Amino acid sequence: MTDTTSTASAAPQDADVLTRLEQEGEIAADYLEGLLDIADLDGDIDMDVEGDRAAVSVIADGPSRDLQKLVGRDGEVLEALQELTRLAVLRETGERSRLMLDIAGHRARKREKLTALAQETVQQVRDSGEAVKLKPMTPFERKVVHDAVAAAGLRSESEGEEPQRRVVVLP
Repeated sequence: MTDTTSTASAAPQDADVLTRLEQEGEIAADYLEGLLDIADLDGDIDMDVEGDRAAVSVIADGPSRDLQKLVGRDGEVLEALQELTRLAVLRETGERSRLMLDIAGHRARKREKLTALAQETVQQVRDSGEAVKLKPMTPFERKVVHDAVAAAGLRSESEGEEPQRRVVVLP
């Protein structure tokens, strides 16, 4: 009987989490729409829930060159906007958000490149039997690499201090 109770109570908890993440996405979308209006930039906002976090994307209506201003060099402006958006969610909900922001497909492209890098590194580690240290990365980049390495069946860890923190892929 306790199994039935625990599964029954798990469903509402999952629904509560989904509702909370959808609310985070809506708050973020409202904040970003205001930002786009202020900056006089055109873009559509797409909201989703990916795993255990809300994901919001700003997609170009026309040429994405305008939105590149919001990405910045190596995604620096995007990172700052993500933190500001998380703060807007915190202000409304009172809870810290792990929301992920993408603008003009920058993070999606970055994820593809990092996954390929991780796969190449996994092969290199398997061939040599020795650990390989990658260049310093942002937390987002390290997470993508760690996930890809784990999916390939190897272990990885981060070492160093920000901003020089890097992934080490272990044999």
